[in-house]
Amino acid sequence: MCGRGEIGRRSRLKICLSYDNAGSSPAVRTIALILLMGLAGCSGASHRAASSDVLVRLADDDIKGLDPQRVSDLASLRVAADQFEGLTRFDAQGVAEPGLAARWQVNADGLVWRFRLRPHLIFSDGVAIKPQSIIAVWDRLRAPSTLAPNKSLFAPIANIQASADGVVVRLRHPFPALPALLAHPALAALPLYRQNWSRERPLVTSGAYRLTSWALNDHLTLARNPAWHDGAAPIPEVRWQPASDPLSALRLFQAGSADTTSDFPSSRMQSLQKSLPSAVHVAPYNGSYYFVFNTRKRPFQDARVRRALNIAVDREWITSRLLKLGNLPAWGVVPPSVANGSSFRPEWASRPLTSRTAEARALLASAGYGPHHPLRFDIRFNSDPDHRRVAVALAAMWKPLGVEAGLLNAESALHFAALRDGDFDLARSGWIGDVAVPENYLGIYRRDAGTANYSGHRNPVYDTALDRALRISDPARRAVALRDVEMVLDRDTPVLPLYYYVSKSLVSPRVGGWHDNPGNIHPSSTLYFK
Repeated sequence: MCGRGEIGRRSRLKICLSYDNAGSSPAVRTIALILLMGLAGCSGASHRAASSDVLVRLADDDIKGLDPQRVSDLASLRVAADQFEGLTRFDAQGVAEPGLAARWQVNADGLVWRFRLRPHLIFSDGVAIKPQSIIAVWDRLRAPSTLAPNKSLFAPIANIQASADGVVVRLRHPFPALPALLAHPALAALPLYRQNWSRERPLVTSGAYRLTSWALNDHLTLARNPAWHDGAAPIPEVRWQPASDPLSALRLFQAGSADTTSDFPSSRMQSLQKSLPSAVHVAPYNGSYYFVFNTRKRPFQDARVRRALNIAVDREWITSRLLKLGNLPAWGVVPPSVANGSSFRPEWASRPLTSRTAEARALLASAGYGPHHPLRFDIRFNSDPDHRRVAVALAAMWKPLGVEAGLLNAESALHFAALRDGDFDLARSGWIGDVAVPENYLGIYRRDAGTANYSGHRNPVYDTALDRALRISDPARRAVALRDVEMVLDRDTPVLPLYYYVSKSLVSPRVGGWHDNPGNIHPSSTLYFK
Protein backbone atom coordinates (compact mmCIF):
# COMPACT_ATOMS: atom_id res chain seq x y z
CA MET A 1 0.00 0.00 0.00
CA CYS A 2 1.33 3.40 -0.95
CA GLY A 3 1.38 5.94 1.85
CA ARG A 4 1.00 9.66 1.19
CA GLY A 5 1.49 10.86 4.75
CA GLU A 6 -1.05 12.19 7.18
CA ILE A 7 -4.17 13.52 5.43
CA GLY A 8 -4.30 17.25 5.78
CA ARG A 9 -0.78 17.51 7.10
CA ARG A 10 1.04 20.59 5.84
CA SER A 11 4.77 21.19 5.80
CA ARG A 12 6.00 24.75 6.26
CA LEU A 13 9.56 25.65 5.30
CA LYS A 14 11.24 28.99 5.88
CA ILE A 15 13.26 29.89 2.81
CA CYS A 16 16.78 31.10 3.57
CA LEU A 17 18.15 31.05 0.05
CA SER A 18 19.76 33.52 -2.31
CA TYR A 19 19.26 34.32 -5.97
CA ASP A 20 21.94 36.02 -8.01
CA ASN A 21 20.16 38.36 -10.44
CA ALA A 22 23.34 39.46 -12.14
CA GLY A 23 24.32 35.91 -13.00
CA SER A 24 20.69 34.89 -13.60
CA SER A 25 21.20 31.64 -11.66
CA PRO A 26 20.41 30.53 -8.09
CA ALA A 27 23.13 30.00 -5.54
CA VAL A 28 24.63 26.51 -5.27
CA ARG A 29 22.76 25.69 -2.07
CA THR A 30 19.44 26.56 -3.73
CA ILE A 31 20.08 24.03 -6.47
CA ALA A 32 21.23 21.47 -3.92
CA LEU A 33 18.02 21.83 -1.97
CA ILE A 34 15.92 21.53 -5.10
CA LEU A 35 17.73 18.41 -6.23
CA LEU A 36 17.22 16.78 -2.86
CA MET A 37 13.47 17.22 -3.14
CA GLY A 38 12.78 14.47 -5.68
CA LEU A 39 9.98 12.23 -4.54
CA ALA A 40 9.32 8.58 -5.34
CA GLY A 41 5.89 7.01 -5.21
CA CYS A 42 3.94 3.85 -5.69
CA SER A 43 0.60 2.86 -7.06
CA GLY A 44 -2.10 0.38 -6.31
CA ALA A 45 -2.50 -0.47 -9.98
CA SER A 46 -1.77 -4.11 -10.62
CA HIS A 47 1.22 -5.16 -12.77
CA ARG A 48 -0.11 -7.02 -15.77
CA ALA A 49 1.80 -7.83 -18.90
CA ALA A 50 0.29 -6.10 -21.92
CA SER A 51 -1.83 -8.53 -23.95
CA SER A 52 -1.48 -8.74 -27.72
CA ASP A 53 -5.04 -7.56 -28.30
CA VAL A 54 -5.58 -5.30 -25.24
CA LEU A 55 -4.49 -1.67 -25.15
CA VAL A 56 -3.45 -0.78 -21.58
CA ARG A 57 -3.63 2.95 -20.89
CA LEU A 58 -2.55 4.61 -17.64
CA ALA A 59 -4.67 7.51 -16.41
CA ASP A 60 -3.36 10.09 -13.95
CA ASP A 61 -6.12 9.24 -11.47
CA ASP A 62 -8.94 6.80 -10.85
CA ILE A 63 -12.18 7.26 -12.77
CA LYS A 64 -14.68 9.29 -10.73
CA GLY A 65 -17.82 8.22 -12.57
CA LEU A 66 -19.32 6.98 -15.83
CA ASP A 67 -21.92 9.71 -16.40
CA PRO A 68 -20.14 12.37 -18.51
CA GLN A 69 -22.56 15.05 -17.33
CA ARG A 70 -21.57 14.52 -13.69
CA VAL A 71 -17.78 14.40 -13.91
CA SER A 72 -15.19 17.04 -14.74
CA ASP A 73 -11.84 15.32 -14.14
CA LEU A 74 -9.70 14.50 -17.15
CA ALA A 75 -9.39 10.77 -16.45
CA SER A 76 -13.18 10.27 -16.37
CA LEU A 77 -13.77 12.43 -19.45
CA ARG A 78 -11.20 10.48 -21.48
CA VAL A 79 -12.99 7.24 -20.68
CA ALA A 80 -16.33 8.89 -21.49
CA ALA A 81 -15.02 10.08 -24.86
CA ASP A 82 -14.10 6.48 -25.72
CA GLN A 83 -17.72 5.44 -25.13
CA PHE A 84 -20.03 8.32 -26.00
CA GLU A 85 -20.18 10.32 -29.21
CA GLY A 86 -21.94 13.62 -29.87
CA LEU A 87 -22.71 15.62 -32.99
CA THR A 88 -18.93 16.01 -33.36
CA ARG A 89 -15.89 14.18 -32.04
CA PHE A 90 -12.10 14.61 -32.05
CA ASP A 91 -9.84 12.96 -34.60
CA ALA A 92 -6.30 11.68 -34.01
CA GLN A 93 -4.91 15.21 -34.42
CA GLY A 94 -7.23 16.60 -31.73
CA VAL A 95 -9.35 18.43 -34.32
CA ALA A 96 -13.16 18.39 -34.21
CA GLU A 97 -14.71 16.35 -37.01
CA PRO A 98 -18.21 15.05 -37.82
CA GLY A 99 -19.46 12.51 -35.30
CA LEU A 100 -23.12 11.57 -35.14
CA ALA A 101 -23.65 14.52 -37.48
CA ALA A 102 -22.57 13.93 -41.07
CA ARG A 103 -22.12 17.64 -41.78
CA TRP A 104 -23.06 21.11 -40.58
CA GLN A 105 -23.76 24.61 -41.87
CA VAL A 106 -23.48 27.96 -40.12
CA ASN A 107 -25.26 31.24 -40.86
CA ALA A 108 -23.30 34.31 -41.90
CA ASP A 109 -23.73 35.91 -38.46
CA GLY A 110 -22.28 32.84 -36.74
CA LEU A 111 -25.30 32.44 -34.46
CA VAL A 112 -27.23 29.56 -36.06
CA TRP A 113 -25.65 26.16 -36.76
CA ARG A 114 -27.51 23.32 -38.49
CA PHE A 115 -26.31 19.74 -37.99
CA ARG A 116 -27.54 16.87 -40.14
CA LEU A 117 -27.46 13.46 -38.46
CA ARG A 118 -26.09 10.36 -40.16
CA PRO A 119 -28.81 7.88 -41.20
CA HIS A 120 -29.55 4.71 -39.23
CA LEU A 121 -27.72 5.66 -36.02
CA ILE A 122 -28.26 3.32 -33.06
CA PHE A 123 -27.02 2.87 -29.51
CA SER A 124 -25.17 -0.33 -28.66
CA ASP A 125 -28.50 -1.92 -27.58
CA GLY A 126 -30.08 -1.28 -30.99
CA VAL A 127 -32.28 1.69 -30.01
CA ALA A 128 -32.28 4.46 -32.61
CA ILE A 129 -30.36 7.69 -32.01
CA LYS A 130 -32.64 10.51 -33.15
CA PRO A 131 -32.58 14.31 -32.96
CA GLN A 132 -34.64 14.03 -29.77
CA SER A 133 -31.80 12.03 -28.22
CA ILE A 134 -29.59 15.13 -28.44
CA ILE A 135 -32.37 17.41 -27.16
CA ALA A 136 -32.91 15.15 -24.13
CA VAL A 137 -29.20 15.31 -23.28
CA TRP A 138 -29.24 19.11 -23.62
CA ASP A 139 -32.28 19.42 -21.34
CA ARG A 140 -30.70 17.15 -18.74
CA LEU A 141 -27.41 19.08 -18.83
CA ARG A 142 -29.24 22.31 -17.94
CA ALA A 143 -31.48 20.77 -15.28
CA PRO A 144 -30.51 21.89 -11.74
CA SER A 145 -30.96 18.33 -10.47
CA THR A 146 -28.15 17.08 -12.73
CA LEU A 147 -25.54 19.21 -10.90
CA ALA A 148 -23.43 19.19 -14.04
CA PRO A 149 -19.98 20.63 -13.16
CA ASN A 150 -19.36 21.60 -16.80
CA LYS A 151 -22.72 23.29 -17.33
CA SER A 152 -21.20 26.78 -17.56
CA LEU A 153 -18.92 25.60 -20.36
CA PHE A 154 -21.96 25.51 -22.65
CA ALA A 155 -23.08 29.07 -21.83
CA PRO A 156 -22.60 30.25 -25.47
CA ILE A 157 -25.50 27.96 -26.50
CA ALA A 158 -28.95 29.61 -26.23
CA ASN A 159 -30.92 26.52 -27.24
CA ILE A 160 -30.89 23.32 -29.26
CA GLN A 161 -33.95 22.29 -31.26
CA ALA A 162 -34.81 19.33 -33.46
CA SER A 163 -35.11 19.70 -37.21
CA ALA A 164 -36.32 17.32 -39.90
CA ASP A 165 -32.93 15.67 -40.37
CA GLY A 166 -30.95 16.76 -37.32
CA VAL A 167 -30.68 19.60 -34.83
CA VAL A 168 -30.32 23.38 -34.90
CA VAL A 169 -28.01 25.05 -32.37
CA ARG A 170 -28.59 28.75 -31.68
CA LEU A 171 -25.90 30.76 -29.91
CA ARG A 172 -26.00 33.81 -27.64
CA HIS A 173 -22.91 35.23 -29.31
CA PRO A 174 -20.56 34.06 -32.09
CA PHE A 175 -18.52 31.06 -31.02
CA PRO A 176 -16.34 29.72 -33.85
CA ALA A 177 -15.14 26.78 -31.75
CA LEU A 178 -18.64 25.29 -31.44
CA PRO A 179 -17.65 21.99 -33.19
CA ALA A 180 -14.95 21.44 -30.52
CA LEU A 181 -17.40 22.30 -27.73
CA LEU A 182 -19.98 19.82 -29.05
CA ALA A 183 -17.33 17.09 -28.97
CA HIS A 184 -17.33 17.30 -25.16
CA PRO A 185 -18.77 14.05 -23.73
CA ALA A 186 -21.26 16.01 -21.58
CA LEU A 187 -23.29 16.67 -24.74
CA ALA A 188 -22.83 13.24 -26.33
CA ALA A 189 -25.74 10.89 -27.01
CA LEU A 190 -26.56 9.11 -23.73
CA PRO A 191 -29.08 6.25 -23.19
CA LEU A 192 -31.34 8.34 -20.96
CA TYR A 193 -34.32 6.13 -21.87
CA ARG A 194 -32.82 3.39 -19.66
CA GLN A 195 -33.24 3.71 -15.90
CA ASN A 196 -29.92 3.51 -14.00
CA TRP A 197 -28.10 3.17 -17.31
CA SER A 198 -24.70 4.05 -15.82
CA ARG A 199 -24.86 0.96 -13.57
CA GLU A 200 -25.51 -1.52 -16.36
CA ARG A 201 -22.86 -3.92 -17.69
CA PRO A 202 -22.12 -3.76 -20.49
CA LEU A 203 -22.82 -0.05 -20.59
CA VAL A 204 -25.10 1.07 -23.41
CA THR A 205 -23.11 3.59 -25.45
CA SER A 206 -23.07 5.61 -28.66
CA GLY A 207 -19.31 5.64 -29.33
CA ALA A 208 -16.56 3.23 -30.34
CA TYR A 209 -16.41 1.27 -27.06
CA ARG A 210 -18.62 0.16 -24.19
CA LEU A 211 -17.64 -0.63 -20.62
CA THR A 212 -17.75 -4.30 -19.63
CA SER A 213 -16.21 -4.17 -16.14
CA TRP A 214 -14.89 -1.71 -13.58
CA ALA A 215 -12.79 -2.58 -10.53
CA LEU A 216 -12.53 0.61 -8.51
CA ASN A 217 -8.95 1.83 -7.99
CA ASP A 218 -7.61 -0.98 -10.18
CA HIS A 219 -8.80 -0.99 -13.78
CA LEU A 220 -11.68 -0.41 -16.15
CA THR A 221 -12.25 -2.50 -19.28
CA LEU A 222 -13.84 -1.37 -22.55
CA ALA A 223 -14.81 -3.62 -25.44
CA ARG A 224 -15.78 -2.69 -28.98
CA ASN A 225 -19.29 -1.36 -29.53
CA PRO A 226 -20.63 -3.66 -32.30
CA ALA A 227 -23.26 -1.07 -33.27
CA TRP A 228 -20.94 1.91 -33.72
CA HIS A 229 -21.70 3.70 -36.99
CA ASP A 230 -18.00 3.82 -37.94
CA GLY A 231 -17.51 0.06 -37.79
CA ALA A 232 -15.25 -1.94 -35.48
CA ALA A 233 -12.55 0.04 -33.69
CA PRO A 234 -9.01 -1.12 -34.65
CA ILE A 235 -8.20 -2.43 -31.15
CA PRO A 236 -10.66 -4.95 -29.64
CA GLU A 237 -10.24 -4.08 -25.96
CA VAL A 238 -8.98 -1.12 -23.92
CA ARG A 239 -8.03 -1.25 -20.26
CA TRP A 240 -7.65 2.03 -18.33
CA GLN A 241 -5.65 1.85 -15.11
CA PRO A 242 -5.07 4.62 -12.55
CA ALA A 243 -1.47 5.63 -11.90
CA SER A 244 -1.56 8.93 -10.03
CA ASP A 245 2.19 8.91 -9.37
CA PRO A 246 4.27 9.56 -12.52
CA LEU A 247 7.15 7.43 -11.26
CA SER A 248 4.82 4.47 -10.73
CA ALA A 249 3.47 4.95 -14.25
CA LEU A 250 7.01 4.96 -15.61
CA ARG A 251 7.84 1.71 -13.83
CA LEU A 252 4.72 0.01 -15.17
CA PHE A 253 5.58 1.14 -18.68
CA GLN A 254 9.18 -0.03 -18.41
CA ALA A 255 7.96 -3.41 -17.14
CA GLY A 256 5.84 -3.85 -20.27
CA SER A 257 2.58 -3.65 -18.28
CA ALA A 258 1.24 -0.56 -20.05
CA ASP A 259 1.07 0.79 -23.60
CA THR A 260 0.55 4.50 -22.90
CA THR A 261 1.04 6.83 -19.93
CA SER A 262 -0.33 10.33 -19.37
CA ASP A 263 2.77 11.58 -17.56
CA PHE A 264 6.30 10.76 -16.42
CA PRO A 265 8.68 12.43 -13.94
CA SER A 266 10.34 15.53 -15.39
CA SER A 267 13.59 14.50 -13.72
CA ARG A 268 13.71 11.35 -15.91
CA MET A 269 13.44 13.21 -19.20
CA GLN A 270 17.09 12.99 -20.26
CA SER A 271 17.54 9.35 -19.28
CA LEU A 272 14.32 8.36 -21.08
CA GLN A 273 15.41 10.13 -24.25
CA LYS A 274 18.50 7.93 -24.20
CA SER A 275 16.92 4.63 -23.17
CA LEU A 276 13.45 4.90 -24.82
CA PRO A 277 13.74 7.65 -27.44
CA SER A 278 10.91 6.41 -29.64
CA ALA A 279 8.52 6.13 -26.67
CA VAL A 280 8.94 9.68 -25.33
CA HIS A 281 6.36 12.21 -26.48
CA VAL A 282 6.66 15.82 -25.27
CA ALA A 283 4.57 18.45 -27.04
CA PRO A 284 3.09 21.93 -26.50
CA TYR A 285 -0.13 21.70 -24.51
CA ASN A 286 -3.18 23.94 -24.23
CA GLY A 287 -2.43 24.76 -20.59
CA SER A 288 -1.00 27.58 -18.49
CA TYR A 289 0.94 27.13 -15.26
CA TYR A 290 0.69 29.98 -12.79
CA PHE A 291 0.26 31.05 -9.20
CA VAL A 292 -2.72 33.12 -8.04
CA PHE A 293 -2.68 36.00 -5.59
CA ASN A 294 -5.46 36.21 -3.03
CA THR A 295 -6.62 39.75 -3.81
CA ARG A 296 -9.21 39.69 -1.03
CA LYS A 297 -6.75 40.23 1.83
CA ARG A 298 -3.38 41.68 2.72
CA PRO A 299 -0.72 41.80 1.46
CA PHE A 300 -2.13 41.11 -1.98
CA GLN A 301 -5.03 43.53 -1.88
CA ASP A 302 -2.39 46.00 -3.04
CA ALA A 303 -1.79 45.82 -6.80
CA ARG A 304 1.69 47.32 -6.33
CA VAL A 305 2.77 44.31 -4.31
CA ARG A 306 1.37 41.88 -6.89
CA ARG A 307 3.07 43.68 -9.75
CA ALA A 308 6.40 43.86 -7.91
CA LEU A 309 6.54 40.08 -7.44
CA ASN A 310 5.34 39.45 -10.98
CA ILE A 311 7.98 41.51 -12.78
CA ALA A 312 10.84 40.24 -10.57
CA VAL A 313 10.49 36.60 -11.68
CA ASP A 314 13.06 35.14 -14.06
CA ARG A 315 10.77 32.94 -16.15
CA GLU A 316 13.43 32.08 -18.69
CA TRP A 317 15.59 30.51 -15.98
CA ILE A 318 12.69 28.47 -14.64
CA THR A 319 11.87 27.02 -18.06
CA SER A 320 15.39 26.56 -19.47
CA ARG A 321 17.44 25.71 -16.40
CA LEU A 322 15.04 24.30 -13.81
CA LEU A 323 12.45 22.34 -15.82
CA LYS A 324 14.34 21.63 -19.06
CA LEU A 325 11.26 20.22 -20.80
CA GLY A 326 10.80 22.78 -23.55
CA ASN A 327 8.11 24.82 -21.76
CA LEU A 328 7.73 28.35 -23.09
CA PRO A 329 7.87 31.22 -20.54
CA ALA A 330 4.46 32.80 -19.93
CA TRP A 331 3.50 36.39 -19.18
CA GLY A 332 -0.18 35.78 -19.85
CA VAL A 333 -2.69 32.96 -19.36
CA VAL A 334 -3.71 32.13 -22.95
CA PRO A 335 -1.33 29.56 -24.53
CA PRO A 336 0.19 30.34 -27.94
CA SER A 337 -1.60 27.41 -29.58
CA VAL A 338 -4.91 28.96 -28.52
CA ALA A 339 -3.93 32.52 -29.51
CA ASN A 340 -3.07 31.87 -33.16
CA GLY A 341 0.53 31.01 -32.30
CA SER A 342 1.36 34.28 -30.52
CA SER A 343 1.10 34.55 -26.73
CA PHE A 344 0.68 37.78 -24.77
CA ARG A 345 3.89 39.57 -23.85
CA PRO A 346 3.72 42.88 -21.93
CA GLU A 347 6.15 45.73 -22.46
CA TRP A 348 8.00 45.10 -19.21
CA ALA A 349 8.88 41.53 -20.21
CA SER A 350 11.48 42.82 -22.68
CA ARG A 351 13.35 44.88 -20.09
CA PRO A 352 16.49 43.52 -18.38
CA LEU A 353 15.87 41.66 -15.15
CA THR A 354 18.01 44.16 -13.23
CA SER A 355 15.73 47.00 -14.34
CA ARG A 356 12.61 45.06 -13.40
CA THR A 357 14.08 44.18 -10.00
CA ALA A 358 14.78 47.86 -9.30
CA GLU A 359 11.17 48.73 -10.17
CA ALA A 360 9.93 45.87 -7.98
CA ARG A 361 11.95 47.18 -5.03
CA ALA A 362 10.51 50.68 -5.55
CA LEU A 363 6.96 49.35 -5.77
CA LEU A 364 7.34 47.41 -2.51
CA ALA A 365 8.79 50.49 -0.82
CA SER A 366 5.83 52.61 -1.96
CA ALA A 367 3.53 49.93 -0.50
CA GLY A 368 5.33 50.19 2.86
CA TYR A 369 7.63 47.16 2.66
CA GLY A 370 11.38 47.23 3.13
CA PRO A 371 14.27 46.21 5.43
CA HIS A 372 12.42 47.34 8.56
CA HIS A 373 9.06 45.95 7.44
CA PRO A 374 9.69 42.86 5.29
CA LEU A 375 6.95 41.40 3.12
CA ARG A 376 5.95 38.01 4.56
CA PHE A 377 3.56 35.46 3.11
CA ASP A 378 3.25 31.75 2.35
CA ILE A 379 3.47 30.05 -1.04
CA ARG A 380 0.93 27.24 -1.12
CA PHE A 381 1.32 24.33 -3.53
CA ASN A 382 -0.04 20.81 -3.95
CA SER A 383 2.24 17.80 -3.58
CA ASP A 384 4.48 17.38 -6.60
CA PRO A 385 8.28 17.61 -6.99
CA ASP A 386 8.03 20.19 -9.79
CA HIS A 387 5.62 22.39 -7.82
CA ARG A 388 8.02 22.37 -4.90
CA ARG A 389 11.02 23.17 -7.07
CA VAL A 390 9.22 26.12 -8.65
CA ALA A 391 8.04 27.43 -5.26
CA VAL A 392 11.60 27.22 -3.89
CA ALA A 393 12.91 29.09 -6.94
CA LEU A 394 10.31 31.85 -6.57
CA ALA A 395 11.15 32.37 -2.91
CA ALA A 396 14.85 32.55 -3.78
CA MET A 397 14.22 35.11 -6.54
CA TRP A 398 12.25 37.36 -4.21
CA LYS A 399 14.65 37.14 -1.28
CA PRO A 400 16.91 39.98 -2.56
CA LEU A 401 13.82 42.23 -2.39
CA GLY A 402 13.57 41.60 1.34
CA VAL A 403 10.69 39.15 0.86
CA GLU A 404 10.33 36.31 3.35
CA ALA A 405 8.26 33.59 1.72
CA GLY A 406 7.43 30.32 3.44
CA LEU A 407 6.24 27.12 1.79
CA LEU A 408 2.92 25.43 2.52
CA ASN A 409 2.49 21.99 0.99
CA ALA A 410 -0.77 20.02 0.99
CA GLU A 411 -2.31 17.04 -0.79
CA SER A 412 -4.17 18.07 -3.97
CA ALA A 413 -7.73 17.75 -2.66
CA LEU A 414 -6.93 19.89 0.38
CA HIS A 415 -4.92 22.34 -1.70
CA PHE A 416 -7.73 23.11 -4.12
CA ALA A 417 -10.32 23.16 -1.33
CA ALA A 418 -8.22 25.93 0.26
CA LEU A 419 -8.17 27.80 -3.04
CA ARG A 420 -11.96 27.59 -3.37
CA ASP A 421 -12.33 28.81 0.23
CA GLY A 422 -9.84 31.66 -0.24
CA ASP A 423 -7.57 30.22 2.45
CA PHE A 424 -4.19 31.18 0.97
CA ASP A 425 -1.80 34.04 0.22
CA LEU A 426 -0.16 32.91 -3.02
CA ALA A 427 -1.07 29.50 -4.43
CA ARG A 428 -0.08 27.19 -7.26
CA SER A 429 -2.77 26.88 -9.88
CA GLY A 430 -3.14 26.56 -13.63
CA TRP A 431 -5.66 25.99 -16.36
CA ILE A 432 -5.96 23.42 -19.12
CA GLY A 433 -8.68 24.58 -21.47
CA ASP A 434 -11.87 22.60 -21.90
CA VAL A 435 -12.12 24.23 -25.32
CA ALA A 436 -9.17 25.82 -27.11
CA VAL A 437 -10.49 29.39 -27.18
CA PRO A 438 -9.07 32.43 -25.29
CA GLU A 439 -12.29 33.12 -23.42
CA ASN A 440 -12.05 29.74 -21.73
CA TYR A 441 -8.85 30.93 -20.04
CA LEU A 442 -9.96 34.52 -19.46
CA GLY A 443 -13.50 33.84 -18.24
CA ILE A 444 -12.42 32.49 -14.84
CA TYR A 445 -11.34 36.02 -13.80
CA ARG A 446 -14.81 37.49 -14.16
CA ARG A 447 -16.66 38.67 -11.07
CA ASP A 448 -19.36 36.06 -11.70
CA ALA A 449 -17.01 33.12 -12.34
CA GLY A 450 -17.74 31.65 -8.90
CA THR A 451 -15.25 29.47 -7.06
CA ALA A 452 -13.15 29.03 -10.21
CA ASN A 453 -12.01 32.63 -9.70
CA TYR A 454 -9.54 31.63 -7.00
CA SER A 455 -7.91 35.07 -6.88
CA GLY A 456 -11.16 36.90 -6.15
CA HIS A 457 -10.45 39.26 -9.07
CA ARG A 458 -13.19 41.87 -9.52
CA ASN A 459 -12.97 44.54 -12.19
CA PRO A 460 -16.05 45.70 -14.14
CA VAL A 461 -13.76 47.13 -16.85
CA TYR A 462 -12.35 43.64 -17.41
CA ASP A 463 -15.80 42.04 -17.55
CA THR A 464 -17.09 44.65 -20.01
CA ALA A 465 -14.06 44.26 -22.27
CA LEU A 466 -14.51 40.47 -22.33
CA ASP A 467 -18.23 40.74 -23.10
CA ARG A 468 -17.49 43.20 -25.91
CA ALA A 469 -14.88 40.88 -27.43
CA LEU A 470 -17.23 37.89 -27.40
CA ARG A 471 -19.83 39.77 -29.45
CA ILE A 472 -17.39 40.20 -32.35
CA SER A 473 -17.85 37.65 -35.14
CA ASP A 474 -14.86 38.61 -37.31
CA PRO A 475 -11.99 36.29 -36.21
CA ALA A 476 -9.19 38.85 -36.63
CA ARG A 477 -10.99 41.64 -34.77
CA ARG A 478 -12.10 39.20 -32.10
CA ALA A 479 -8.50 38.05 -31.52
CA VAL A 480 -7.32 41.67 -31.11
CA ALA A 481 -10.11 42.42 -28.65
CA LEU A 482 -9.32 39.33 -26.57
CA ARG A 483 -5.64 40.30 -26.48
CA ASP A 484 -6.74 43.67 -25.04
CA VAL A 485 -8.64 41.78 -22.34
CA GLU A 486 -5.45 39.96 -21.40
CA MET A 487 -3.69 43.34 -21.21
CA VAL A 488 -6.22 44.46 -18.58
CA LEU A 489 -5.54 41.26 -16.65
CA ASP A 490 -1.81 41.99 -16.72
CA ARG A 491 -2.38 45.46 -15.28
CA ASP A 492 -4.56 44.07 -12.49
CA THR A 493 -2.13 41.18 -11.83
CA PRO A 494 -4.38 38.76 -9.95
CA VAL A 495 -2.26 35.95 -11.39
CA LEU A 496 1.47 35.23 -11.70
CA PRO A 497 1.96 33.38 -15.03
CA LEU A 498 5.14 31.31 -15.27
CA TYR A 499 5.05 28.98 -18.27
CA TYR A 500 2.88 27.08 -20.70
CA TYR A 501 2.45 23.38 -20.20
CA VAL A 502 3.82 20.60 -22.31
CA SER A 503 2.21 17.18 -22.42
CA LYS A 504 4.44 14.27 -21.37
CA SER A 505 3.53 10.79 -22.51
CA LEU A 506 5.14 7.43 -23.08
CA VAL A 507 3.81 5.37 -25.99
CA SER A 508 4.77 1.78 -26.71
CA PRO A 509 6.46 1.14 -30.07
CA ARG A 510 3.72 -1.36 -30.85
CA VAL A 511 1.05 1.40 -30.81
CA GLY A 512 0.33 3.34 -34.00
CA GLY A 513 -1.92 6.32 -34.66
CA TRP A 514 -0.57 8.50 -31.85
CA HIS A 515 -0.19 12.10 -33.01
CA ASP A 516 1.07 14.78 -30.63
CA ASN A 517 -1.32 17.74 -30.56
CA PRO A 518 -1.94 20.82 -28.36
CA GLY A 519 -5.11 19.34 -26.88
CA ASN A 520 -3.29 16.13 -25.87
CA ILE A 521 -6.29 14.29 -27.28
CA HIS A 522 -5.76 10.65 -28.26
CA PRO A 523 -9.06 8.73 -28.61
CA SER A 524 -8.59 4.99 -28.26
CA SER A 525 -10.54 4.47 -31.50
CA THR A 526 -7.79 6.26 -33.46
CA LEU A 527 -5.01 3.98 -32.17
CA TYR A 528 -3.98 0.60 -33.54
CA PHE A 529 -1.36 -2.09 -33.02
CA LYS A 530 1.44 -2.09 -35.56
